[in-house]
Amino acid sequence: MKKRWIVNAPDIELQGLLGRELRISPLTAQLLINRGLRCSSEAFSFLSPSLKDLHDPFTMKDMDKAAQRIVKAIKEQEKITVYGDYDVDGVAATALLCLFLKEISLGISDSIRFDYYIPERMKEGYGLNNNALKHLSGSGTKLVITTDCGIANYDEINFARGIGLDVIVTDHHEPPDPSSGRASRLPPAYAILNPKQTNCPFPFKELAGVGVVFNLIIALRAKLLGCGMWDAGGAKPNLKKYTDIVALGTIADMVPLQGENRILVKYGLDELTFSKRPGIKALKEVSGLGTDLKSVPIKTGSVGFQLAPRINAAGRLTKASMGVKLLITEDDKEAMDIARELDRENIDRQRLEKDILSEAMETVETEDFEIDKKRAIVLAKEGWHPGVIGIVASRLIDRYRRPTAVIALKDGVGKGSARGIKRFHILDGLQQCETFLERYGGHKMAAGFTIKEDKIREFEAAFYALTEKALTVEDLIPEISLDSYVALNELNEQIVREMESLAPFGLANPEPLLGATDTHIIQSEVVGNNHLRLKIRNGSRVWDGIAYGKGDIHPLNGNGFDIAFIPYIDEWNGNKNLKLKVKEIR
Repeated sequence: MKKRWIVNAPDIELQGLLGRELRISPLTAQLLINRGLRCSSEAFSFLSPSLKDLHDPFTMKDMDKAAQRIVKAIKEQEKITVYGDYDVDGVAATALLCLFLKEISLGISDSIRFDYYIPERMKEGYGLNNNALKHLSGSGTKLVITTDCGIANYDEINFARGIGLDVIVTDHHEPPDPSSGRASRLPPAYAILNPKQTNCPFPFKELAGVGVVFNLIIALRAKLLGCGMWDAGGAKPNLKKYTDIVALGTIADMVPLQGENRILVKYGLDELTFSKRPGIKALKEVSGLGTDLKSVPIKTGSVGFQLAPRINAAGRLTKASMGVKLLITEDDKEAMDIARELDRENIDRQRLEKDILSEAMETVETEDFEIDKKRAIVLAKEGWHPGVIGIVASRLIDRYRRPTAVIALKDGVGKGSARGIKRFHILDGLQQCETFLERYGGHKMAAGFTIKEDKIREFEAAFYALTEKALTVEDLIPEISLDSYVALNELNEQIVREMESLAPFGLANPEPLLGATDTHIIQSEVVGNNHLRLKIRNGSRVWDGIAYGKGDIHPLNGNGFDIAFIPYIDEWNGNKNLKLKVKEIR
């Protein structure tokens, strides 16, 4: 596929200023500039994130009210139920709040009455539902705290109030748009914690659901301290140890790794690496990331591609509550049993995803579909599993570079997952087509919706017309965004170490991608699972490179190749060698 190579314009003057003040190379200074860090104090905070830099949670709208209500529930022995979403963010947020309630329960004479509830994707769908609320009320619950859901549940929360339940919403999804003709009201909850809601002064707006809950437990601990909970002795909860759970949900939900998210993930990855939590240890072991005796440093990629998919698999195919149980258990054997079950579920999920993706691609590539004439993809089929269509939509975007909606049909109702591209806000797109939808919600890049089968053709036509108007042909061409062009002989271990200090990498802070022009590829060889091993000369030096998944372009040989790459230090048996992860070749 044709791709556009784009490079950030160098700012030589600012490179020099940051380089002198922070004692870093001009290249590292340019990497910081590319990430919007143009003053030395901001750049220093970015390179040295501290938990002290987290914002005051009480600046979040309704935080004081929410914390006071939970303290009241604790004092009066009211039963609390944490109601979470079934994805990794929701599961992590639910586990986080339950673990905190469990810990503080140990410090008081009467244990806190609490439980959790995760709806089943297939039977109940996303968010709150009246049957579940009725069940919780019947089981004695007085206070429901949502995690990673609730902001779009006006009718359900109104129902909850009618049956005597108070609801505290903790969510990070886009609130209803007051200017929209439908679904434009915030739910009538006791309190709403969502930094994206209007008039919320909390400075950082891009928290994951688990990040909102982490702010809640900071505030709750402060309130309990003020009530004298630990005056008679006992250790106050060390909230740093919870950042492993926060990092898990934050990375999995693909929120920008900037500001508060970056701080939490930076600390959380260290906690994940050395975690003593039985569920985390078991999950790492079945994922091939080490055991108690030998642990591999956990990075964002380890979470995104190994840990999170196994937790997600249960929510996609069976019961997401298994993920919560894994994270909160104190029993090593139970943890390993659950982790192995999740591993099996993940294998089933991969098989199912592969089959549906194959069917979807077969449809898209038929002459009747006319993909070259469309600027979006809408697919619907009876029998597709709603738990994996979001992943399928993402895979279709990787291949065809178009906003995509995939719909799983059953009994006349479609459950859809939609994914956007850089130049198309998918949630805004659904809002403009809301006439045909029963419900919808999500983010700029990912959203979900429900639609009646007899409305799909109209939705499809409207969505195609919308994207035809909003996108140009050029918008569909993927970009290779380079941080800088370099001569390979300029690179050394110190510079690569400086580049690594920009981690953790993720959305809004990608791993630095460099470019080198007019290189000489001496040799290529296909290795492993269709990977391309390369020998590359630039100047007087020969570099080893690996291009994952690019075995199809073998053989390569000769002068005049431009490469986009990430340099890294390969350490083996005490030896260190600079090598290249080659991402693109032209």
